[in-house]
Amino acid sequence: MAKFITAREAAELIPDGATVGIAGMGLSGWAEEVGCAIRDSFKETGHPRELNLKQGSAMGDWKERGVTRLGEAGPGLVTRWSGAHVGSAFTLRELAVKNALQCHCLPQGVIVNLWREIAAGRPGLLTKVGLGTFVDPRVEGGKMNSCTTDELVALVNFGGEEYLFYKAFKLDAAILRGTSADENGNISFEHESIINEGFSVAAAAKNSGGIVIVQVEYPAKAGTMNPKEVKIPGVLVDYVVVATDKNACWQAEGVYFEPAFSGQIKKPLSVLAPLPFDARKVICRRCAMELRRGTLINLGIGMPADIAKVVAEEGYIDRVTMSTESGMIGGVPSALPNFGSAYNPEATLEHGAMFDLIDGGGLDLTCVGIGEADERGNINVSRFGTRLTGPGGFINITQATGKIIFCGTFMGKATVAVGNGEARVTAEGSIKKFLKSVEQITFAGQYAKPEQDILYVTERCVFRLIDGKMTITEIAPGINLEKDILANMAFTPEIAKDLKAMDSAIFYESWGGLGNTIDSTK
Repeated sequence: MAKFITAREAAELIPDGATVGIAGMGLSGWAEEVGCAIRDSFKETGHPRELNLKQGSAMGDWKERGVTRLGEAGPGLVTRWSGAHVGSAFTLRELAVKNALQCHCLPQGVIVNLWREIAAGRPGLLTKVGLGTFVDPRVEGGKMNSCTTDELVALVNFGGEEYLFYKAFKLDAAILRGTSADENGNISFEHESIINEGFSVAAAAKNSGGIVIVQVEYPAKAGTMNPKEVKIPGVLVDYVVVATDKNACWQAEGVYFEPAFSGQIKKPLSVLAPLPFDARKVICRRCAMELRRGTLINLGIGMPADIAKVVAEEGYIDRVTMSTESGMIGGVPSALPNFGSAYNPEATLEHGAMFDLIDGGGLDLTCVGIGEADERGNINVSRFGTRLTGPGGFINITQATGKIIFCGTFMGKATVAVGNGEARVTAEGSIKKFLKSVEQITFAGQYAKPEQDILYVTERCVFRLIDGKMTITEIAPGINLEKDILANMAFTPEIAKDLKAMDSAIFYESWGGLGNTIDSTK
């Protein structure tokens, strides 16, 4: 039977040098009260120290809550840190930039499913995910700074083909969060927007001889939970912390509790504010034109997530099925600050199960960010100078999906006016995004499968990767090819012989044209 303890007592149970696993996305799954207690214990006693922190997705609100709490203690508390997305933990990221801790970034789908391999006593995860990208040991091995020496990934030959092998490890402690815990330690997720990988992390810890600590908001009497609602069984839980501070139990980064995220209600889509009319909306409209009836689409963080609002605004949300890598299928995926959650989902899958679907090629289309692109079609979204971010689910999704749309503005810090059927550059930007070589390879163009259809959509033009070459296939009305595009690129792209104009209709404030393409067979 699990023991109910305070957050400070939980912090004192973590041994020095422990490998600690956490699960979730945003603030869903993050045990804020326990995390703060670990920070405070280290500040006061110097213990626990030299932790090896393992996380999947971004964990935090991009402000002060989340994994960044552990970096507030300064160097020494965490000395090794690996995750798919580290950008929201500002204090730990700063320590990584200063080489005060080792930092790895690995694909999100690899991390959340590696827990299952550890739980089952298998040696690791064998996959093609990551080949040719910065996680490939022939490139950077996932290392994000110069002090990182641990080798977490190996290149192997299996059946005459190249694979990456992500090594298993022993887990000393799991620090997790659910909504409720009964007296036997059974954990439910009824108010969580995401069914995170908490079960797999708990099983990995228990089967490694480690301890499992779960923070919850509500205690419950034994025997009162619906067994189908139990996501982490009490037999895996050693300690339960009932949070004393509501701020430790936010459902998502931007909202304490939204019942439309966790299935208690269906929210009228009319209450969702439409996107303002600007270049960003034009890009989202052009991306939406690639959707077809029945498409299962994944939307990435940032601009891509706003495509959902465009489709909803146009009235065609029931023609396609939107999803996020966190496990949301159907409904309207939320953009920041609640990315990973979705309004009115039809189904909520467990995090790792969603990546089984993704890795097997189950998505029809994905739309993700550009960041930086180069002449070989490579994309960087994971590191920009001292801004360490990580790939999140980007690597898994782009390697396995048949149609990929990378989207973003053509130049950074530019002002582009849109309206009356055209685009005009009113102030040129200072940051080039189309470079000779990207800083870090998050998507490897040369590893793209021949059957993949790969587009790069901006407000000025559309590129396609054709025979390994970046090729401009469309140009926005009002945009000058030489002055507004080619002069602001560090390489010379191919120009399609049948170069077309982007549909002028998307450059008007009111569109109403999605129906012209969504039922197309082309």
